Amino acid sequence: MIPFNELLLFALAAFVLVISPGPNMIYLISRSITQGKSAGLISLAGVICGFLFHILLVSFGLTALLFAVPLAYTVLKTLGVLYLLYLAYQAVKPNSRGIFETDKNLSKDPPRKLFLIGFLTNVLNPKVAVFYLSFFPQFIKLEYGSVLAQSMQLGITQVCISFTVNLLIVLSAARL
Repeated sequence: MIPFNELLLFALAAFVLVISPGPNMIYLISRSITQGKSAGLISLAGVICGFLFHILLVSFGLTALLFAVPLAYTVLKTLGVLYLLYLAYQAVKPNSRGIFETDKNLSKDPPRKLFLIGFLTNVLNPKVAVFYLSFFPQFIKLEYGSVLAQSMQLGITQVCISFTVNLLIVLSAARL
């Protein structure tokens, strides 16, 4: 088990990550404002599942493999860039309803689409993968026991913080 004081330091870093504006925050705010609280919560579920996906990757060493094999990391970064370009194109093309548009008269997206976009927005965000790869190793020590258990402890801590902060964001934005 990771000592409480070290877990607290990790929690602070996780908090800073989640409050820094990025694709997850923009997506959650836009869905909550345009489609209401339930759409924001479904989108949040997708974002949280994206975090869980990253945690599983880092816990089983796959994130390190992505960075060790330059082509794999390049493919991930390229997919992330292409997805962000797609979102940007959707936002600016004529007569289009952009994914981040905040017009209250938009038709409601189906729950599956809300969830999937939330998931992809998180999974394809390189900032999240870099956070896990750079911060997890600093807090995992062999003398604290199982590396997998420590990774999961850190991951659960990060997900709890992310869920709480993003839930507050969704609930606040839905009231606008």
